[in-house]
Amino acid sequence: MKKKINVAVVGATGLVGRKILQVLEERNFPIESIKLYASHKSAGNTLRFQEKTHVVKDIEASDFSDIDIALFSAGNFVSEKYVPKAAGQGCIVIDNGSFWRMNPEVPLIVPEVNPEMIIGNHGIIANPNCSTIQLVVALKPIADNFGLKRVVVSTYQAISGAGQVGVSQLMSEINGELPESRISSNQLAFNTVFHTIKDNIGFSIEELKMIDETRKILALPKLPLAVTCVRIPVLNGHAESVNIETEKPFTIFELKEVLGKSLGIELVDDPINEVYPTPLMVENKDEVFIGRIRKDESIENGAYLWVVSDNLRKGAATNAVQIAEKVLESMVNG
Repeated sequence: MKKKINVAVVGATGLVGRKILQVLEERNFPIESIKLYASHKSAGNTLRFQEKTHVVKDIEASDFSDIDIALFSAGNFVSEKYVPKAAGQGCIVIDNGSFWRMNPEVPLIVPEVNPEMIIGNHGIIANPNCSTIQLVVALKPIADNFGLKRVVVSTYQAISGAGQVGVSQLMSEINGELPESRISSNQLAFNTVFHTIKDNIGFSIEELKMIDETRKILALPKLPLAVTCVRIPVLNGHAESVNIETEKPFTIFELKEVLGKSLGIELVDDPINEVYPTPLMVENKDEVFIGRIRKDESIENGAYLWVVSDNLRKGAATNAVQIAEKVLESMVNG
């Protein structure tokens, strides 16, 4: 019988917070008790979990002294202020925000890629960016078997990656209504938009996240990466066009064999019969789906991949819960 522990979910009323609760329940995570926290605006709301109704508490009145694992998904302000408080009260924090990801003292974890780094935590573990997670799951077996020389990525990211505000803006526009709030001054419906562009350098914050986080997770600090991130008017499911150049030669058969036997990957690659990964195909699934695998004849050891994953599940909630499962293993075995 698994050891049961006390859990807190911070940001419980948000898109990712609610998905974390769903995933915890689906995976039968062994919970003795649970506390749900959110902002002052959302405090007092109720959420169902394990056939019980739970009242969401105000994060400002949070107490983590009796919590074993806290899963945060409440934005960088909350992460900066309350993650150290929770870790200082003795629980292990798994934070879905970007604030702690590039801190050299904080492990940045994708369980299929670098689970061994979990033991180096000091009470804080970072959950990577949604687009980074599916990319490194695809790249890890390639790096291990053939070496990586260069990676070029273009993303096709669902609006749910921007949270409820993005979803509401898109649906309002589709319905011909004026959005109450916006993630972009550009129209989302029937359009493509970029993420917030960082001043002066021309890159978006999302693009820089993917570059920095991928290098950290794969422990390849000098890996050449070229990234362009785009939002598309799809509710859920991020897609990525990935072009790789490897150190060692390979055949497409070998590449498919390596990917097909790798943890967390589902190969769906029959494009002649229009069978390939799509955002609708991956919805509510935890695997990273890969298809359109083909040789790039413009370089010596090159290939194309099409990588698709549910950004709210594997890209956020499921990855966080998988980290919690690894932490629990270390508690039981350590």
